[in-house]
Amino acid sequence: SEICLLDYIYKYMKIKILVASHKKYEMPSDLLYLPIWVGKLLHPKYNLEYKGDDTGDNISAKNLYYGELTAVYWAWKNLNTEYIGLTHYRRHFCLKRKGGDWNSILTGEEEENLCNNYDLILPKMRKLYIETVYSHYDHTFDGRQFDNTRIIISELCPEYLPFFDRVMNRRCEHLFNMFIMKWELFNQYCEWLFPILEKLESYYDLKNMDSFQARLIGRIGERLLDVWIMKNNVKYKEIDYIYLGKRNLHKKIWGFVMAKFFGRKYKQSF
Repeated sequence: SEICLLDYIYKYMKIKILVASHKKYEMPSDLLYLPIWVGKLLHPKYNLEYKGDDTGDNISAKNLYYGELTAVYWAWKNLNTEYIGLTHYRRHFCLKRKGGDWNSILTGEEEENLCNNYDLILPKMRKLYIETVYSHYDHTFDGRQFDNTRIIISELCPEYLPFFDRVMNRRCEHLFNMFIMKWELFNQYCEWLFPILEKLESYYDLKNMDSFQARLIGRIGERLLDVWIMKNNVKYKEIDYIYLGKRNLHKKIWGFVMAKFFGRKYKQSF
């Protein structure tokens, strides 16, 4: 009926989950999801047929440095919804396994039930066990990037420093820039996050770094979500996530061992 159709449309106006992608890939069919082409401005001759992050107020040209956070910025400046989320083309939220990865991806009905009860949904924490957040990053990338971030926080929002230090010393972290949150919280988070990252850019000659190392802005931003959550005492619900496609776990483990015990920093994604 017409009323049922309007209810259906309204549901998907109030909840939107962006699926960040830089390549063609199978996407969830649920209208809850909006595939977003991150870094579109960098590839004007390529046609991905997804919504680009290059319209309106955007930082699409900074995708090499910010990663999927260019989609977060685009959503912040250009969308209007009650709940907003971000996943990846091969990494999605799920509540339970339902006979195959694609069947397990979070549905609109499941998401609506979650949003009725929680203001923030996150992927399950990654436990580091023998590392802190800081030491793990220092072994695999460069801890001085966190040191510079701490300086910036001390200048822009010093009230966050105790929470930054606590997160750095934890042995677990939320990763992937994945979340689903109430718009009011999302707006507050972005208002805090992007000025920090913009200033962090000024500490580095990103244009003369290789593409893997230059993504440091996105990596730091990824870890700052926990700082913001802790400082603002935001209550959240953790749910599972699935990874679609091949996972090079042996390469990840080997890369970590070489970084921690032999000082070989990461030079590529695994």
